[in-house]
Amino acid sequence: MDFVHDQLADGRRFRTLNIVDDKTRECLAIEVDTSIGGARVVRVLDRLVSALGAPRFIVVDNGPEFAGTALDQWAYRNGVELHFIRPGKPVDNAYIESFNGKFRDECLNLHWFLDLNHAGRKLKPGGSTTTRSARHSSLGNLTPKEYSTTVGLA
Repeated sequence: MDFVHDQLADGRRFRTLNIVDDKTRECLAIEVDTSIGGARVVRVLDRLVSALGAPRFIVVDNGPEFAGTALDQWAYRNGVELHFIRPGKPVDNAYIESFNGKFRDECLNLHWFLDLNHAGRKLKPGGSTTTRSARHSSLGNLTPKEYSTTVGLA
């Protein structure tokens, strides 16, 4: 998981918390707000765990939202290992960095967001770059859903 920053039409800045499954390349969540702290990250993860179950590990950078007490306690309670990338080495989290680049090119750069609600509606997982129907060459030209079924993840 990682953050991406952008700007609304009125100049106010906002950020998105993007969570991607490294195995299937599926975007599991995009949370949009002007500020997303550790407690908010935990709420998003709780929603995902309720729907999908807990992952074995999560790869994150060393930002305060990820290195703080809230996420550390959540990970301990849920039996999830936090893998922190080396400082200044985003390549250590290549899948999310690749997703974020495509997300910026194919979503953020193409839309002019009037307010946070507008951004949240436009950027929900299921759009053109985050859908389960997008085929990935890295998954044998299967969609994330097809891949999950084929390897027994679904």
